[in-house]
Amino acid sequence: MTPKEKLMGWRDVLIGAVAEEPGSASRYETGGWRSQRPVFDAQNCIKCGLCYVFCPDAAIEMTPEGFPSIRLAYCKGCGICARECFMSAFGLSCFKMVEEEEFR
Repeated sequence: MTPKEKLMGWRDVLIGAVAEEPGSASRYETGGWRSQRPVFDAQNCIKCGLCYVFCPDAAIEMTPEGFPSIRLAYCKGCGICARECFMSAFGLSCFKMVEEEEFR
């Protein structure tokens, strides 16, 4: 190693998974490693919005008609939307979790 080359120390490494400025998380599309995806069934939906409220990744947007819309670029496939759906108490969840391989 020449005197001009300097090894990077631990203090020089940036901290990972930190949003350094407000609103910057939307630049990081994190849905690429998902193993399951939610498939929406509008027939079971009563437009309660619980899926939107409970989604930990803000991957669900509500359409002007009141239905949820999944932003798959941000969805990690956790299944919370299907589990927290009001209609799941009656066995009629608006979302069905399906293996991602079926869509590739």
